[in-house]
Amino acid sequence: MTISVEGLAALAVEIQNGLSRSDRFNRMIGSIHHLLRCDATALLRYEAQHFRPLATAGLAPDVMGRRFKIEAHPRLEAIARAGDVVRFPADSDLPDPYDGLIPERHELHVHACVGLPLFSGQDLIGALTLDGMNASQFDDYSDEELRVVASLVGSALSNALLLEQLEQPGNAFTPGNQRQSVSDGNEMIGESLPMQQLKKEITVVAPTDLNVLISGETGVGKELVAQALHRQSARAASPLIYLNCAALPETVAESELFGHVKGAFTGAVHDRTGKFEMADNGTLFLDEIGELSLTLQAKLLRVLQYGDLQRVGEDRHLKVDVRILAATNRDLRQAVAEGSFRADLYHRLSVFPLQVPALRERGEDIILLAGYFCEKCRVKFGLEHIALSAAARSMLSSYGWPGNIRELEHAIYRATIVAQADARSGDILLMPHHFSLDNAADVPAEALPQAEALSPQSLQDATRDFQRQYILQALQASDNNWAACARRLEMDAGNLHRLARRLALK
Repeated sequence: MTISVEGLAALAVEIQNGLSRSDRFNRMIGSIHHLLRCDATALLRYEAQHFRPLATAGLAPDVMGRRFKIEAHPRLEAIARAGDVVRFPADSDLPDPYDGLIPERHELHVHACVGLPLFSGQDLIGALTLDGMNASQFDDYSDEELRVVASLVGSALSNALLLEQLEQPGNAFTPGNQRQSVSDGNEMIGESLPMQQLKKEITVVAPTDLNVLISGETGVGKELVAQALHRQSARAASPLIYLNCAALPETVAESELFGHVKGAFTGAVHDRTGKFEMADNGTLFLDEIGELSLTLQAKLLRVLQYGDLQRVGEDRHLKVDVRILAATNRDLRQAVAEGSFRADLYHRLSVFPLQVPALRERGEDIILLAGYFCEKCRVKFGLEHIALSAAARSMLSSYGWPGNIRELEHAIYRATIVAQADARSGDILLMPHHFSLDNAADVPAEALPQAEALSPQSLQDATRDFQRQYILQALQASDNNWAACARRLEMDAGNLHRLARRLALK
């Protein structure tokens, strides 16, 4: 079946009508997914040798958090370099980035795959990928029809990106000005309401020269907020200098901040430039500001008030022009009340306070971040694919994350290493038992199999008993249909039959 003229016309109208809507990309992909009868569809933004998903249909929710480096994904690299419609053979030996990421079909590899590069003029700005489980799924669509779809989507994407740029307050519009690269790992991933509010506040305050106090629990990403503030400021071309105040011994803290001259103290064998001088005309990020001593707080206050400083051991004053971004996981208001933090410094720093939400408050962002870390793990460990099972996604969403994003990242890395020991290939499917989380008992019962009391038997026998009982439960819930049971267990049907025979279930 070819693409009807009416279908293309409806698609064009739908794309243009949705241009100014916040869900513009989702509406666009939904229309294409339906029109072309795909099993999986994705709109990807190209930037800095990466593809970043803007909208998907038919794919696991964690795909939206993944960042695909083209050199690590041969199919995406082929699309980026093609300049035209790319049809991959069903027996192509190039790994598909979406294998294992179509829900309830982890055991199946994508067969039909078409890639459409998207352009703005001569510049590659994105790609549209169409995938299906049937090898001949897109054979009836001509290249010319697919080029029309690519042209419509490319124009809409280009216009949407220009509109997005124009909507940024305080940013001068320049053709070709692009969003921050995703390649350096400093992207703030998340679309939850708390993150949307935080990003909006960053956009508002970044172009100003106000000092900002960034508050939040350990591991929420306060440094990423500081990087975003600097990147969107008028000082972006100047350095962002980082200093962890908690790691500074009292004896060297003043020298680190303000510098020293040769001979100022024992061991000062040459002049040293302090962080304030390094950050001149740029930004100084003072992490864990609440750990500074009262003496250093007083000296820091003077620099903020008058813009001058003295190196240790030197009489002359140096003028500096520095914007201060400070971060803390403490309640500085309470510290002021207790006398451990100066009230005047607090008010100087908190001209525009930002509160970074804890991960447990960010809802669906947990799965996006899990997908992001899965892709990082895949590249780091040289694996073909890493996917999250539905049960694992449910468990991660239900966990309290006291360690926030840092804990989630470490949990994904640990689970991947554990899962590698069970896997016989480079395809990894993360299951709940691959994770070791402190309050896993809080996971809903349907997401995690119930363990019985330990009995005096070997681990191998206990594992076989558990597998036998769990498969029988799944088989009963599937009306004794082995194919449905395999889908429920997210297993290849052939592997399930072989396992059932080993367990004497068949």
